[in-house]
Amino acid sequence: MVELDIQIPSAYDPFAEAIDSDAPGTKENIHIRIQQRNGKKSLTTVQGLKKEYSYERILKDLKKDFCCNGNVVQDKELGKIIQLQGDQRKKVSQFLVQSGLAKKDQIKIHGF
Repeated sequence: MVELDIQIPSAYDPFAEAIDSDAPGTKENIHIRIQQRNGKKSLTTVQGLKKEYSYERILKDLKKDFCCNGNVVQDKELGKIIQLQGDQRKKVSQFLVQSGLAKKDQIKIHGF
C-alpha cells in the first residue's frame, strides 16, 4: 500500500493571535448602547472602559458636556456601567476618542 504524506490540520483558532497580542483595539471593545424607557425617553449605556479609569470623573465630564444626568451602575457580570439620560451615542463616542480614552476602532455603537 502507498503511504501519503498528508497532514491533517488540527483545530486552529484564527483569533488566538489577536487575543494574545497587546496591540490596542484587539482585546477590549467599548460598547455604547441605547435602551428605550417610557415613550420617547431613553438611556445611553457605556460599557467596557478600562478598570483603572475613574468612572465618576468620566461621568462628571460627560454630564457637564452634554447637559444631561447620569450615574454609574455596578453589575456583577459586566462590571461598572455608565448610564446617561437621552440618546448620547454619537456624542459619547466622539468624547472618548477626543479625550484619548479609546480609539475609534475600539468603540461599538449598538441600537436602532
